[in-house]
Amino acid sequence: MSVHKLTDDISVASQISAEEVAALAQQGYRSIICNRPDGEWPGQPAFEDIARAAEPLGLIVSFIPVQSGAITEGDVRAFGEAVKRLPKPVLAYCRSGTRCAALWSLSEIGHRPAEDILMRTEAAGYDMRGVLQSLLNK
Repeated sequence: MSVHKLTDDISVASQISAEEVAALAQQGYRSIICNRPDGEWPGQPAFEDIARAAEPLGLIVSFIPVQSGAITEGDVRAFGEAVKRLPKPVLAYCRSGTRCAALWSLSEIGHRPAEDILMRTEAAGYDMRGVLQSLLNK
């Protein structure tokens, strides 16, 4: 698991395991968003396994599965709404964290300058220039 902070309220990560959920709670995370569809790759833990590990620790979980490379406006809206309503800080995960970083970037358009979004995602190791440029050119 590789965790990257975007803001004080949200971090993104690569695939987590049920065994790592306790460490996330100890690090202060209060909510987890899974952006990876179940069964996307052999051997990945099911969302239910993560949810089962999170519940006794008081972590709130949200399942917003997004097809890699096919983010929709509905996906962005659902992600943005979840980040707003869930207890902070939130950890969002997928296979590598890139999908989550893209969802966050797109959900922040109109709420913060594109330069700030790019700076934050780049500092976390994600290049969102192509994602934002295609949206801003529409």
